Amino acid sequence: MNTLLLHCRPGFESEVCAELSEHAARLGIPGYARARPSAAYAEFVCQDADGAERLMRQLRFSELIFPRQWARGVGFTVLPEQDRIGAILEALAGAPQCGSLWLEVFDTNDGKALSTFCRKFEKPLRAALAKAGRLLDDPSLPRLLLTFRSGREAFVGLAESRNCAMWPMGIPRLKFPREAPSRSTLKLEEAWHHFIPRADWDRRLAPDMLAVDLGASPGGWTWQLVNREMRVVAVDNGPLAENLMYSGLVEHQRVDGYAYRPRQRMDWMVCDIVEKPARTGAMMETWIGEGLCREAIVNLKLPMKQRYAEVRRILDRLREAFRERGLKVQVGCKQLYHDREEVTCHLRRLGKGER
Repeated sequence: MNTLLLHCRPGFESEVCAELSEHAARLGIPGYARARPSAAYAEFVCQDADGAERLMRQLRFSELIFPRQWARGVGFTVLPEQDRIGAILEALAGAPQCGSLWLEVFDTNDGKALSTFCRKFEKPLRAALAKAGRLLDDPSLPRLLLTFRSGREAFVGLAESRNCAMWPMGIPRLKFPREAPSRSTLKLEEAWHHFIPRADWDRRLAPDMLAVDLGASPGGWTWQLVNREMRVVAVDNGPLAENLMYSGLVEHQRVDGYAYRPRQRMDWMVCDIVEKPARTGAMMETWIGEGLCREAIVNLKLPMKQRYAEVRRILDRLREAFRERGLKVQVGCKQLYHDREEVTCHLRRLGKGER
């Protein structure tokens, strides 16, 4: 299995190629990346037969920025219309038993059209895999990821269940709350799912925590904070949805988000302002570095070119700045499903003994 398949947002294939090529070079795993524009996936082809497995073993999927999902395999398999299941079983010859099965498609119009086929195909496929002894109900075993490029072609791949996307194709099934003022509310909810273990939510997203939302109007992110019963300072010259003001938990400050400084230390700072990424990066350094907040989720709006390089520069600058200050800070970054021309950064300032 020398090929690594990586799902991504359409239009960000070159960013995935740049990111994986950098990691492979650092780890000494020779190979090359390839992708077609707007295909919503990229491939990294390793020179060594075990190269893809070594890459997956030495990288944490949750720490990759642009890939939504990944799987290792030998490339795309042709599926004869008369015996698709037989071709899949043949492709799995020599592969380990699997403990779960996901059928996936790419995030394109062609991919969406294949979703109905996958739903119908899954039941007979699952039965055939179980009968052949290829599929068990055991989360400790690798996950079988079948990614269909068409009804006659699929990537037969494997990934460890604890080192791949939390959802099929990396696409969360979040329901838009009718009370929220904008769909951007789902970006913050998805960020919490990605960056904060579910078991920690009650402690790190607790009622009565103090939060600030920079660039809050019309209040999509503020709604999420209020829904967790936090007390929120919403900073924006624009208006906020009336239902947020009626909650009694929101103070609206009509000032520029980048100029605002809190009167006391906040538990959370969130920001979704459209601004140059370098300025937003400097703002994150100030808020975390000067102890204005303990934890932050911030969206970085990306330039048209060299997007991965720009994100790496900002993350490297943040880590170096925190090292110089003698601070221990967790820094994460991901292009979430609900992100567009942007990535979401998570920063958490740790005290002594915290992990």
